[in-house]
Amino acid sequence: MLHGILTLIVGTVAAIVAGVLLLRFWMQAVRVRPPASIAQFVFHLSDWLVLPLRRLLPGAGGYDWSCLFGAYLIAVVATAVEMLLISPFSFQALLLLALLRLLQWAFYGWMGLLIIEAVFSWVNPQAPLAPLVRALNEPLLRPLRRIIPLIGNIDLSPLAALLILQVALQVFSRLVLSLA
Repeated sequence: MLHGILTLIVGTVAAIVAGVLLLRFWMQAVRVRPPASIAQFVFHLSDWLVLPLRRLLPGAGGYDWSCLFGAYLIAVVATAVEMLLISPFSFQALLLLALLRLLQWAFYGWMGLLIIEAVFSWVNPQAPLAPLVRALNEPLLRPLRRIIPLIGNIDLSPLAALLILQVALQVFSRLVLSLA
């Protein structure tokens, strides 16, 4: 029972911190300026790790690699804690399982953004956060919108994106688990 509680706490804290790091990376990658309240939350929650990592891993190609690497480090630590509680482990398996966890967090984050955009479009398209969410989803939805036409003024591209993300997540999971 104690093992389950500790795993829950470590997994939740790691997912939140890594999710914020991934959001910070994605906002900078798609060049989106978030509202001040969101920016403060993201930067305050992630600066403790990003700023020291920037000294070792500077940004290149317009991407802040320290955010992505920081999220991977969080995944490694969370996976190591969980693996230590279960049994001895190999370092290679730890790195691969941490990569899988990071990919899962990224895919779940994108799925969450797609669902939030769908809710905004139904409930309040003029919500203050709607432009931010729309801009974050645009790189995922733009290619699909070229292929999938509107049907009765309804955009089915978010549904297709959710399906593609779920398939990709299953493929990556099987691939990483077969390597581990």
